[in-house]
Amino acid sequence: MVETETKIQRYESYKNFGVEWLGDIPEHWETLANKYIFQLKKNQVGKKAEDFDLLSLTLKGVVIRNLEDGGKFPADFDTYQEVKKGDFVFCLFDVEETPRCVGLSNYEGMITGAYTVMEVSENFDRNFLYYFYLNLDADKRLKPLYTGLRNTISKDNFFAFKTFIPPLPEQTAIAQFLDDKTTKIDQAIAIKQQQIALLKERKQILIHKAVTRGLDDTVILKDSGVEWIGEIPAHWEVKPLRHIGKTQNGLSKGGEYFGTGFPFLTYSDVYNNRELPYNLSGLAETSYEERKQFSVKSGDVFFTRTSETVDDIGFSSTCFESVENGTFAGFLIRFRPNKNVLDMGFSKFYFSSSTHRPFFVGQMNLVIRASLSQDHLKQMPILLPPLSEQKEIAYYIETASAKIETAISLKEKEINKLQEYKSSLINSVVTGKVRVF
Repeated sequence: MVETETKIQRYESYKNFGVEWLGDIPEHWETLANKYIFQLKKNQVGKKAEDFDLLSLTLKGVVIRNLEDGGKFPADFDTYQEVKKGDFVFCLFDVEETPRCVGLSNYEGMITGAYTVMEVSENFDRNFLYYFYLNLDADKRLKPLYTGLRNTISKDNFFAFKTFIPPLPEQTAIAQFLDDKTTKIDQAIAIKQQQIALLKERKQILIHKAVTRGLDDTVILKDSGVEWIGEIPAHWEVKPLRHIGKTQNGLSKGGEYFGTGFPFLTYSDVYNNRELPYNLSGLAETSYEERKQFSVKSGDVFFTRTSETVDDIGFSSTCFESVENGTFAGFLIRFRPNKNVLDMGFSKFYFSSSTHRPFFVGQMNLVIRASLSQDHLKQMPILLPPLSEQKEIAYYIETASAKIETAISLKEKEINKLQEYKSSLINSVVTGKVRVF
């Protein structure tokens, strides 16, 4: 369990430095310009790159660059900088758009020249400074230093900025307190994230079992003839998708046709929803013939057709309500089942099941982008229970999934509360609202 409250102890006396968001701080704390705290480092890697084993620089809580798992290596390292353990790394440009602008390196390695590397002067606790600037970064409190169209913080402005500094023993005590508390909070968050992952895995297992084995554990089984599916109920049929409906690639037009006009089903509409939203995110100027050929009808199943990676191919969304005058994007494939073959609820769970990922990944066309062809999709094996059984399976999955989603939502709310508590705790301690020693 994580303590959700810190016993409030106040300092004996406070003073106001005229900073609205800060309020009063302990009277014995000082304000000190950053030029006395930080020293700029500019050790470029260049041809020394081969001396570096570490190409992934992890700062406390944030990975700035990771070249593992297929990451792209730069053509050269001329602009990369050496980073030593204990160095500060700041993003001083485009900071309004950057979710995290400060980090403290626990490693030695290199980092792109887009970041500014600094070392800390003696007589300052680098961990206290980390928490101080992490707190400022949380609410973008360095905005007054922004200049130019890119919201850049110049080095002169940064070095003139004043940090609120307690005596060194207090800095260390504050840093140690926050290290202990935030570690416990992070551990509690990690446990809840693991619980969420297990719940999501349970949901996938539930769906897989229901759409491949049905709901009757005593049913007689037969070999499906599909390696990654295995055995299925003996009374179910297995047919390639081409035998139970028709496919159609989406509409491709120039950019000037989009943004106004009639409803338009986009890649993101399908990728982000297992059940198609009626209010589509896109608009397109389309003719009557195009709206007829590329229509969006109840019962249709749409698949993502092209992407940068194989992992994003073959995601599906089922249409439950026809979209009047709607059309769909060329990055999608529409599958329109024959009548009385597939229940929409069953389609929603069957096609979005992780069961079929081996099919989409196994024969993927990879040139520059991953691409799913109609010919390949038509070969997809479809398990066909009787229509009445499909409806039962869909109802069971919907009901059971709702319970799991409720449990996941509760865990996510608990995580949000812990994250809010962590931010509040850091703010209270590094601004002297709470005394912790």
